[in-house]
Amino acid sequence: MIIIRPAQAADHAALLELYKAVAALPVGIARAPEEVTPAYIHGFMQSSADRGIQLVAVDEALPGTVLGDIHCERPAAGIFRHVFSNLTIAVHPAFHAQGIGKKLFTTLLQNIEATRPDILRVELFVQASNEKAQSFYLALGFKEEGRFEKKVWGKHGILEDDVAMAWLNPAFTSGKR
Repeated sequence: MIIIRPAQAADHAALLELYKAVAALPVGIARAPEEVTPAYIHGFMQSSADRGIQLVAVDEALPGTVLGDIHCERPAAGIFRHVFSNLTIAVHPAFHAQGIGKKLFTTLLQNIEATRPDILRVELFVQASNEKAQSFYLALGFKEEGRFEKKVWGKHGILEDDVAMAWLNPAFTSGKR
């Protein structure tokens, strides 16, 4: 049975394995496999713990394995205290098309709506060539907000646009925190 739970320090090695596998895909994450290092994993785990949320998908039948991860963080500058940004999702290629990504996303967004009235925006970027991901994000309630022309060196060796998307929390309260 697949469970979505908060990430734990003990997940570090499994997350390193997960992100290396996803980085090897043509449209995986915005990192090459050699850029996925223990320091990279530690960095996003720490910033998510300090200023955001990180959830993992695990299967009780596969102890020590992380099938998927989603994390985001609030930028350090106070003017962005209502924003979760740098959203990244990764699902192990062996477990694609099993609903894990959708379960991670819906759990994240439901958690934000239920427990984080201080967060209005959840932002992500997706390569323009990754139309499948864009459709997925739109179906979850994200809206395209713009494009950064020729921002990304695509894995197929061409410059392509990065698409900015955001989801707005319907439970946001504008009171200062």
